[in-house]
Amino acid sequence: MHPPRKRRRHPMPWATRLLPWVCLVLAACPACAPQTRDAAPPARVPEAFSATGTQAVPDRWWLALEDPRLNELIEKALAGNLDLRVLWDRLDQASAAARREGAALLPSVDATAEAGRAAAGAEGAPTAYTNTFSAGLAASYEVDLWGRVRATVTAAELEVRATREDLAAAAMTLAAEVAGTWYRIVDLTGQIALLDEQVRTNEKYLELVTLRFRRGKVTAVDVLQQRQLVEATRAERLLAESERQVLAHQLAILVGRTPDAAVAGAEGALPALPPLPRTGLPADLIRSRPDVCGAYERLRAADQRVAAAVADRFPRVSLSAGAETTADRVRDLFDNWVASLAANLAAPLFDGGRREAEVQRTRAVASERLHGYGQAVLDALREVEDALVQQRQQEQYLASLERQLDLASKATERTRQQYVGGNLDYLRVLAALLSEQRLQRTRLRARRELVQFRIDLYRALGGGWEMARPGAAEAAAQAPAPPAGPDG
Repeated sequence: MHPPRKRRRHPMPWATRLLPWVCLVLAACPACAPQTRDAAPPARVPEAFSATGTQAVPDRWWLALEDPRLNELIEKALAGNLDLRVLWDRLDQASAAARREGAALLPSVDATAEAGRAAAGAEGAPTAYTNTFSAGLAASYEVDLWGRVRATVTAAELEVRATREDLAAAAMTLAAEVAGTWYRIVDLTGQIALLDEQVRTNEKYLELVTLRFRRGKVTAVDVLQQRQLVEATRAERLLAESERQVLAHQLAILVGRTPDAAVAGAEGALPALPPLPRTGLPADLIRSRPDVCGAYERLRAADQRVAAAVADRFPRVSLSAGAETTADRVRDLFDNWVASLAANLAAPLFDGGRREAEVQRTRAVASERLHGYGQAVLDALREVEDALVQQRQQEQYLASLERQLDLASKATERTRQQYVGGNLDYLRVLAALLSEQRLQRTRLRARRELVQFRIDLYRALGGGWEMARPGAAEAAAQAPAPPAGPDG
C-alpha cells in the first residue's frame, strides 16, 4: 500500500495572491469614501425685488450711461489698476497650486545616475583603481482608494474658480469707483462754476447796498454782512477746488498713474439716466454676482477639504517600481538590470488625535464658509434694495428741490424789490439770497447723488464680463514714465 500522494503546490506570484484583497478593498471604496454635499444659503431668498424696470443691464454696465469719457477712464483702469493686477497674480498662484496638487494623480518617476572611483593599495605596492557606474529609475504611485487625493485636487480647482470670481468682483468695484469719482469731479466742476456765478451776484448786491449806504438809507451793518457773504462764497469755492484736485489724484491712482498725471479734463456733464434697469429674480442674482459665486466656490472647496481630512484617517496603498544597473565600465552599464515592484499598505494606528483634530478643523472652516456665503447673499440682496429705495426717494427729493428753488428765486426777487423801495430791511434780503444759493448748490449735488445711486444699482445687479489679462504692451503704456536723470 502506497502512502497518500502529496498534492504539489504550484508557485503563485504575489500579485495574484494580492489581487482578491485589492478587489475587495476597491469594492468597498464607494461605501467608505466621504461624500461632499451641495449647500443652500442659510437665509431665505425672496421671490422678487421691491421694484424692477424694463431695460436689460449690459455686462459692461457703464455703457448704459453713454458717456465716452467715462468709458475711456474705465478701460484705462481695467488695464492699469495695480490692485487689479495683484488679483491677476493671485489667480496665477491659485492656478499653479491646482496644477501642483493635480500632479499627485499621476505616478512620479525619478532617474538616478552615479559614478565613482575608488583607490586601494598597500605600502610598496602600486595603487589599484576601481571604477563604478550606476543608473536607475524609480517610480511611485499612491492608489487613491478613498478619494483623498481627488478631493484635494478638486478643492484647489475650486479655489481657482473662487479667485477668478474675486477678480471679476474687484473689476466691478473698480468700475463703480472710477464712475463715482469721475462724476464727483464733474459735480465739483459745476459747483465751482456755480460759486463763481454766485460771487458775481453777491458782488452786485454789495454794490447796491454800498450805494444805499452812501445815500444814508442803510447802516454800515448791511454793507458788512454783504461783504461777509462775498468772502464766504469765495471760501466755499476754495474748498470745492481743493476737493476736486484731491479727487483728480484719486482718479489717477485708480487708472494706475501717479497722482500728478492728468487723466481727466475739467469738462464733463452728469448723464441723463436711462430707464430703471430690469432687476430680475433674486435667485438669478445669487447665481450671477461674482462675490456671491466666489463665496460659494470657497464653500465647496472647504467641503472637499473635509472629505480629504476624513479620508486621511483610512489606510493608504501605494505602488512602487524600480530598475537599477551597475557596471565597472560605462559601455557595460546597460547589460544587466535589477528590477523591483512592490506594494505598500500603511494604516494609521495612533497619532495623538492629530487626524481627528484636522477633521474637526476643516468642518469648522466649512461651517464658517457656509455662514460667509449666507452673509454674501444677504449683502447682495440688501445692496439691490438699498439702491432701489435711494434712487426712488432721490427722484422725489430732486422734484422737491426744484419746487423749493422756484419759490426761493421768486422770494429773493420780491424781497430785493421791496428792499430797493425801502419797505424791508436788508436782513430779509440776505436770508432769501442765502436760501436760494444754498438750494442751487444742493440741487446740483443731489443730481450727482442720483447718478451715484444708479451706479450703485448697476454694480449690485452686475454679473461680470469676460476679462482678458492686460498684456505687456498695455502695462507699459499704463506705467508712469521713469524719473529723469541728473542731466535731464
